[in-house]
Amino acid sequence: MSLTAQAAEDRPEDWRLCPLQEAVPAFADAQPPVGSADARAAQPTDIEGDQLAGTESKPEFEGNVALRRGDQFLGTNKLTFDSDSGHYVADGSVRYQDAGMRLVADSAEGNQNADTHSIRNVRYQLVSRRGNGGAGHIEMHGAQGALYGATYSTCPPGQRSWELRAERIDVDTEAGTGVARNAILRVGKVPVLYVPWFPFPIDNRRRSGLLYPSVSSSGRNGFDYRQPIYFNLAPNYDLTLTPRLMTQRGVQLGSQFRYLTDTGRGTLELEYLPSDQLTDRERERETAEFLAGGYALDNRRGEDRGRFHFDARQDLFGSWQARTNLNWISDPRYLEDSSNNVDGLAPYRLRSDIGIYGHGRYWDAGVMADHSQLSDYTLRDINLPHDRLPRAYVRWEQPFGRWLTAGLDAETVRFQHPDRAGGSRADFKPFVGMPLQGASWFLTPKLAWRYTGYRLDDALAATLGDDAPHRSLPIASLDAGLFLDRETSFGGESYLHTLEPRLFYLRVPYRDQAGLPLFDTRPMTFSWGQLFRDNRYTGADRQSDANQLTLAVSTRLLRQSDGREKLSASLGQIRYFDASLVTAPRETPVERGKSAWVADASYAINDRWSLGGSYQWDPKFRRKDLASVRTRYLIGDDGIVNLGYRYRRDLLEQVDFNFLYPLSPAWSVVGRYYYSLQDRQLLEGIAGLQWDSCCLAVRLVGRRYLHNREGDLSNSIQLEIELKGLGSAGADTESRLRRAILGYYREDLYLVPPSEVSGSDDDANSPDPMP
Repeated sequence: MSLTAQAAEDRPEDWRLCPLQEAVPAFADAQPPVGSADARAAQPTDIEGDQLAGTESKPEFEGNVALRRGDQFLGTNKLTFDSDSGHYVADGSVRYQDAGMRLVADSAEGNQNADTHSIRNVRYQLVSRRGNGGAGHIEMHGAQGALYGATYSTCPPGQRSWELRAERIDVDTEAGTGVARNAILRVGKVPVLYVPWFPFPIDNRRRSGLLYPSVSSSGRNGFDYRQPIYFNLAPNYDLTLTPRLMTQRGVQLGSQFRYLTDTGRGTLELEYLPSDQLTDRERERETAEFLAGGYALDNRRGEDRGRFHFDARQDLFGSWQARTNLNWISDPRYLEDSSNNVDGLAPYRLRSDIGIYGHGRYWDAGVMADHSQLSDYTLRDINLPHDRLPRAYVRWEQPFGRWLTAGLDAETVRFQHPDRAGGSRADFKPFVGMPLQGASWFLTPKLAWRYTGYRLDDALAATLGDDAPHRSLPIASLDAGLFLDRETSFGGESYLHTLEPRLFYLRVPYRDQAGLPLFDTRPMTFSWGQLFRDNRYTGADRQSDANQLTLAVSTRLLRQSDGREKLSASLGQIRYFDASLVTAPRETPVERGKSAWVADASYAINDRWSLGGSYQWDPKFRRKDLASVRTRYLIGDDGIVNLGYRYRRDLLEQVDFNFLYPLSPAWSVVGRYYYSLQDRQLLEGIAGLQWDSCCLAVRLVGRRYLHNREGDLSNSIQLEIELKGLGSAGADTESRLRRAILGYYREDLYLVPPSEVSGSDDDANSPDPMP
């Protein structure tokens, strides 16, 4: 069970099936419960009633009696009060409230000066948090109280999906905690758990203790139990220790330390798994793969395995900030072995960086360094890109008057690699532009000059024949477009229809770049954005020559009533007047003629159903280079169905179907079928059932997923039981489903799928530093 601790603000609990039905409704004649328990002693006590008897020092009030002091209110039929000692006795229809609790009872007795109270036959309602119950009697002293023969639940009184019954419950409204002794937890009418001592939260403050555990099972890890232990060390820093038992691998210890100051914040994470049993089980298989000429011997799993991660940022002075993201793993198989989902297929490298960055109105600058560690056991260190130790850059662009803009993109960097020769590079690109525009048009001529120079290590200089090669050339472009619109009607609705043609001409003369190295440069994936770029390469090692014109047009239908987009469509193509002579290794040369057509469209059939697609067609080879189709249908207030197909020639062909389908307000089914048509391989399959009541939720999810590059599949079954307002038992199924089903939370629908399909930014076949 998840017990007491709360480490951070999670997504708010879902109470939509729980219309507010308080066990003790608000008292119409009570003052707002403002103030705190510490301020009560200094507050005057006011008493009123229909009749007054007794003496001046011991008055007796009867009929609609109300006692008020600070945040306290006491209402009853009859009240006897000793003004000298502060002792009181209330009898008949007792109603009491303060800043933390509201209750009704048969009788009450106490002392206002000592702030002690004894109350009989009680029904109570927590004010700052959903929670209610009853007790045979309550003893209170200031913010602390004890409930005897007590019950507690966040469910409404008439719908007790779960309830905690205890011999005694101690409540501290100031600390925000409760402790139940000799407690029995009931789900419905069935007792499911006995706990002799059970602390639980009564508000949302952070506190030390046990966080929600995670329980799951998989073929690789066996029974998998994680129990986070949270330490609220100070208001601005905390620590979480996470022991993890995996019956087929061993015991792992994880930790996370977080801090927050006025000028910075950071997170430090460590994981350590000694004597991983998976290493022993897979050693024979790894050795066979090595002997067969497969993977490097150094890439085998280690005996003792671990991970380090540190992410932080610190404000320095003015607009400058220091940022770091440091990572380390014990072996290249660690990331893949540590995850139980398809997203855990490790990238081929793990990157660390540290630097100082600044920005202003017209500029951005930084000095940084980065390092890569291999995290794909099928590759070798030579496949890693060069480390940049260090790199400095500046970007500046500023208008001068109404018609002139000038700027500079500059970078200097030192490239190092343990297995390949490196060098230094300086790249400067000053430019000037003239942004002319009106209400329905724009015209921007731009002229730049790019200089790139190197200082190479001896080994690389010997290969290329020059230790200081360089390149310089002009870059000219002209970007022009129109914004045309008209009012139209469609299906009885009024729309604004736009037509946006655009031309982009690029002229770059040819410079022989065969003598330049390739440190961090490769061809970009062809897409809509590349239609309007002045270079088809990432990095500065190659600048493409060009004599080309892009012709593109976009159109949209915007609903006049609310501005929602009904239709959006774009079409574009590049016309190459000359072949491009600059190429990178393994790159298909750009010949004279026309590029592939790039098309993208989306259409909202109605407010619930939308379609979208992207397509690239190469007329030269009469083939498609890319195809992407996606559709989404919203069901009710919570359900959703997503269907997508993605194709990239020679790279991938996948279909992804996922859904959350509500069977009733309480029941829903979830699922995903994510399949690679090219590899004939299931990537992830999910089938699950959810039940969500007012204050209790249960999720049962079965998964089959790809967990390594050999195509091996693993299975897991995860069960999560959430007692809203108390805690949960089981794996965190919500986070997994949120990643698998776009729109699992409706607020995630702003995460629109990309308009084109591309591979990972990190290509396993990174370019060599050779021409």
